Amino acid sequence: MQSAALGFRAHSGWTALAALSVTKGAPHVLARDRLHLVETFTYKFRQPYHTGERLPLDKARIFIALVDKQAKSLAYRAIRRLQKSLLEQGYRLTHCGLVLASGRPLPSLPQILGSHALIHTADGELFRRALLHASARCGLAGRAVKERELLNEASQALRLKPNVLTGRIAELGRPLGAPWTQDEKLASLVAWLALASKP
Repeated sequence: MQSAALGFRAHSGWTALAALSVTKGAPHVLARDRLHLVETFTYKFRQPYHTGERLPLDKARIFIALVDKQAKSLAYRAIRRLQKSLLEQGYRLTHCGLVLASGRPLPSLPQILGSHALIHTADGELFRRALLHASARCGLAGRAVKERELLNEASQALRLKPNVLTGRIAELGRPLGAPWTQDEKLASLVAWLALASKP
């Protein structure tokens, strides 16, 4: 059975997802998807901290916790489905990679809700944390890398020059057809890096 990895590049309320495996040093994409991390795909749920900004603090806390729980549940169910599907095809999903933003650690909720910049950061972080949580529940070894550092880290780990690596990732999408977006490219790259990582 061959090992496979999942890669995520998350946004508010959804994530690009790519699953890949490597055969004789050559990666190939097994699946790509756009996974919704909220049941109701509206601004209210996709931007929970923005919504919380307009609520009393206790209600904001409850609402954000609800969205967080929902995101973890949706991510878990999607990863489990994919695990089963890949297993039937002879691939064992063992790793996941997540592209991180460059944000600093978040302060307390009242401080977050008092800063528009922190609200934006917190919305993204909620969904990234949900993906890591769900992946861990599914038994996947996780690797999270800041987006600005991803190409350099992957280049070193995979022993490929950055321009060669960028070309390889661009070519990965050819068999799948258009569109092969930046989200999917980065999700594939972080999946490849996660698969190459030592446990």
